Amino acid sequence: MGAILMGTFLLMLPISTTSGEGLDFLTALFTITSAVCVTGLSVIDISKELSFTGQIFLLIFIQLGGLGIMTFSSFIFLLLRRKMSYGEKELLKEERNVEDTGGILKFLKKVILTVVTIEGIGSVFLTIKFVQEMPLLKAIYFGIFHSISAFCNAGFSLFTTGLEKYSDSIIINFTIAYLIILGGIGFGVIDSILRSVRTKKYKLNLTVKVAIIMSCFLTIIGMVLFFVIENSNGGTIGNMTFSEKLIASFFQSVTTRTAGFNTVPMGNLKPATIFLFCILMFIGASPGSTGGGIKTTTVGVLIVYVISIVKNRQHTTIFNRRIDWEVMNKAIAILIISLMYIIVVTMIMLCVENFAPEAIIFEAVSAFGTVGLSVGITADLGIVSKILLICTMFLGRLGPMTLAIAFGGGKNVEKIVFPKENIIVG
Repeated sequence: MGAILMGTFLLMLPISTTSGEGLDFLTALFTITSAVCVTGLSVIDISKELSFTGQIFLLIFIQLGGLGIMTFSSFIFLLLRRKMSYGEKELLKEERNVEDTGGILKFLKKVILTVVTIEGIGSVFLTIKFVQEMPLLKAIYFGIFHSISAFCNAGFSLFTTGLEKYSDSIIINFTIAYLIILGGIGFGVIDSILRSVRTKKYKLNLTVKVAIIMSCFLTIIGMVLFFVIENSNGGTIGNMTFSEKLIASFFQSVTTRTAGFNTVPMGNLKPATIFLFCILMFIGASPGSTGGGIKTTTVGVLIVYVISIVKNRQHTTIFNRRIDWEVMNKAIAILIISLMYIIVVTMIMLCVENFAPEAIIFEAVSAFGTVGLSVGITADLGIVSKILLICTMFLGRLGPMTLAIAFGGGKNVEKIVFPKENIIVG
């Protein structure tokens, strides 16, 4: 919240806009919340309304949001050679989904090095493409901006129509996709894979395995379904060649779960595709990543749990490992809290807006999953809806369980255990 308020103040300064008047409070608040929560929803065209200084402010807060508040502040501690307290290490452990605090500082250094390396490589490839159509310095700036925005899964672009004009560019599509995938898979997963390759001991923990499998499955199924549904739609990929259709389908499947970039007009999507995108956005990225949603591992646990119930198994197991009831209860709670929140927000927005229901639902889920895709109604929403979306982006970035635990207090050990009685369900 502190970062959001600081960013709001900066975007309200005259130097932040091309008009020299600064953004009004609500517009600045919406824009910077979208940046810190790495969402990408915007009520303005940042390429036209924000000055170079304003865009730099925005980029800094995108990077801040992507790394995470605790990661960023801990990095500052390291630069100042200030030792972290045990409590600060515990907070950082929770934010980064690390199992223990012992090697947290070492892991933090790896995170920073990984981010700089991945974003640097992405910037080079993007610059190679951009320099073909713009001056070198501008191409470098565009390359850096889009590389950071993609890796942080923010979805902000310096092009008015997003990346639509690059729908046939192999360099742009695969570079942005590479950045989104690495940013959305999670730092812990990347670290585990690199450590396995380095030590040649290919033993990954359960979180890493489920995150990788679910990410691959969702990307493939999303690509296939998008291709099938939109294949004949002249407003999206209908007029493309077969290879261009495959590239566009792959790119949209990758970006829809968390990043928010688009190479096809979102306003021309078929209703079935909008529904598909809502599902992908709701699931989101992997834990400990720059993305939002209820997370791939949550869905993975729920799927295996349902299968175990259908097969009448006593325990829920994945890769010959039994899943504890506490984990399954948490997964179910995340699903129910998230669904209830989206239902309430959607209902309120439907009451105060005149847009089609699917557009409102799409907007709400996009904000919750910190995706940033829109069918083009964001700028035309009323004050109530914009405030709701600001809260939704904030909740989506923190995670529903974080707020639930914050308001619900610590773990409650019950002193009284009541007698059990069955209740018929289903």
